[in-house]
Amino acid sequence: MANEAYLRPDDHLGGLVPEASITQTERRWFYVMAAMLGIMLAVVVLTGMTQMLHPTSNVETVDAKTLHLKGEFVENNLGVANNPDGSVSVRMIAQQYMFVPQCVKVPIDTPVHFRLTSADVTHGFFVGETNTNAMVVPGFVSQVTATFHRPGALKMPCDEYCGFGHHGMAARVEVVPKAEYASLPSDDRGICGPQ
Repeated sequence: MANEAYLRPDDHLGGLVPEASITQTERRWFYVMAAMLGIMLAVVVLTGMTQMLHPTSNVETVDAKTLHLKGEFVENNLGVANNPDGSVSVRMIAQQYMFVPQCVKVPIDTPVHFRLTSADVTHGFFVGETNTNAMVVPGFVSQVTATFHRPGALKMPCDEYCGFGHHGMAARVEVVPKAEYASLPSDDRGICGPQ
């Protein structure tokens, strides 16, 4: 009958906790959890409003219908261009089911700014063996920067399903030594030969 000591409601030393104490503890934990939930909800709402007012990336728009007629993405402006700061810009258009230009040559150990837009549907841009990845959305300019530390050819497939020909949509970037790049005429920086 040693267990009878634990069954008496007036015995506080036997392991029984008064109901008022349990209720008070549960109420405190409810307030703590409600406060934590309120803080998390406030963080989500404030973050969303802040990003809506001040987008984290550059938001540039273009008219997808007139890409080839005017602006940055006209045909003679596509490909590789040297920047005054020593970096390189690559302008490309993604369209079903190819990138224009199909291949570009860039120098090793140089920041390369890829500027892309789409002429039709959403495409993906991924440079193999790197973490360079971007969504290419019609009407917007996507910009991603990469520096390549090894020479060689890297595939740039579309990694966002864009239609029936998606599986064959890929381009290529050839990373060449700086001396070889400097000796290339600007027209040859977009010609890489057979894939």
